[in-house]
Amino acid sequence: MASFPPRVNEKEIVRSRTIGELLAPAAPFDKKCGRENWTVAFAPDGSYFAWSQGHRTVKLVPWSQCLKNFLLHGTKNITNSSSLRLSRQNSDGGQKNKPREHIIDCGDIVWSLAFGSSVPEKQSRCVNIEWHRFRFGQDQLLLATGLNNGRIKIWDVYTGNMMKVLRGHQNWVYSCAFSPDSSMLCSVGASKAVFLWNMDKYTMIRKLEGHHHDVVACDFSPDGALLATASYDTRVYIWDPHNGDILMEFGHLFPPPTPIFAGGANDRWVRSVSFSHDGLHVASLADDKMVRFWRIDEDYPVQVAPLSNGLCCAFSTDGSVLAAGTHDGSVYFWATPRQVPSLQHLCRMSIRRVMPTQEVQELPIPSKVLEFLSYRI
Repeated sequence: MASFPPRVNEKEIVRSRTIGELLAPAAPFDKKCGRENWTVAFAPDGSYFAWSQGHRTVKLVPWSQCLKNFLLHGTKNITNSSSLRLSRQNSDGGQKNKPREHIIDCGDIVWSLAFGSSVPEKQSRCVNIEWHRFRFGQDQLLLATGLNNGRIKIWDVYTGNMMKVLRGHQNWVYSCAFSPDSSMLCSVGASKAVFLWNMDKYTMIRKLEGHHHDVVACDFSPDGALLATASYDTRVYIWDPHNGDILMEFGHLFPPPTPIFAGGANDRWVRSVSFSHDGLHVASLADDKMVRFWRIDEDYPVQVAPLSNGLCCAFSTDGSVLAAGTHDGSVYFWATPRQVPSLQHLCRMSIRRVMPTQEVQELPIPSKVLEFLSYRI
């Protein structure tokens, strides 16, 4: 099938600026580590940056230290497995005062990472993590790791202890993401389905169906009203996770492939997707060696960046940086599109942080306002 470039407005697209790199050492490798960097993640409070270094291990480093190194030593930094093997954190209060570099051995190949929080008595159910002002060392910081055997292990970042194991996927878990209030976890694997989990009860809520090929990445919007998923079918879907409706579609191949072609090799497999903190921008990473930045109200990318052999991407907590991992184990960082959100959008996010779709639909408001709050216009 002949392929055509996606429709874009050339005047609107600008190149993104690289601000730093974490380069994997050429040799030797720890026998528990491979080359590929399958997943990267930022902690909700900005304390940690995490990425999978290989088959079984996850490395956590203080994000502030990464930024300081970029300023002091330039964009390129070589990671050293031995130098980063610091003492594992204990549960005593003294160690919680400041983030420390450490490594978690997950026992199986790590495909995906996601940070969340577990606030005492679930206080964050009423207010978003951003409003709750997540307190490092006082609130519990969780890390979900999706593994090759289909299990999702939930860890306490401060102690490195495993808290829970979720079982439901038959094969590897490509990606997982906590909702902003940590009440839900989304996970995707070697299938066309999207799994949603209740993190209060650790049970499955529902499966979302609509993609034509394996779904490989997922991320929630900062207000929890939207869920982005990426698939090998060349598409990024934006869902309403509360009712399963598909609200938007970002295509990476024009014209869009028919289901029979979308279900096979098409040279435009989308590898990763991430929501920005402003709730307006989404980043996607595809096999055509491009990183794309989209606005949720536009059907073409507003900014692009070149990246060969990319596998995963994630926005920093403040949305100013996009991190992307590659096949060689390295991580690259870009400055992201910045735009002052409208007052209407800020009001919408404030409402949707505390109201799911079902409650919004019951409000006695005009239909146009209802559509706007539901992200349908």
